[in-house]
Amino acid sequence: MEAVGEPGLRPATEADRESCFALHRAAMRPYVERLWGWDDEVQRGFHDRGFDPDRTRIITVEGRDVGSFTVHDSPDEIYLGRIQVLPEYQGRGVGARLIGGLLDAAAARGVPVTLDVLAVNRRAHALYRRLGFRDVKRHGDDNVKIRMRADPPM
Repeated sequence: MEAVGEPGLRPATEADRESCFALHRAAMRPYVERLWGWDDEVQRGFHDRGFDPDRTRIITVEGRDVGSFTVHDSPDEIYLGRIQVLPEYQGRGVGARLIGGLLDAAAARGVPVTLDVLAVNRRAHALYRRLGFRDVKRHGDDNVKIRMRADPPM
């Protein structure tokens, strides 16, 4: 696939709640179905509990909302809580560029970046490995998640 223009970020608002749920459904449904089966009500509850406009940024490309990016920043690490990109924008450099910027910010502070990825999401797992993350541990029911970490350069 062809790369797209430079992705931007804008603050999320409460008005983005529904579009972010639609994004979650589009980006994550195949993986959730493989593990637990998709239940719209269950997934809406999961989304509503985790949707925090103060920590969420909407990913934009050429003026279009194409994803969401949630980061939890602490003195000891930066945790990438969620990055979801519409399927038609996946594989086009959007996520890689945003995560690269996050890695640069973490390196400037001397802290690692951590994240969790569903083990069945091999495409995302491969992207994170290409960007310098390593597997730390498996966790969750039946070890369905992989904790990954990218340490700052020495």
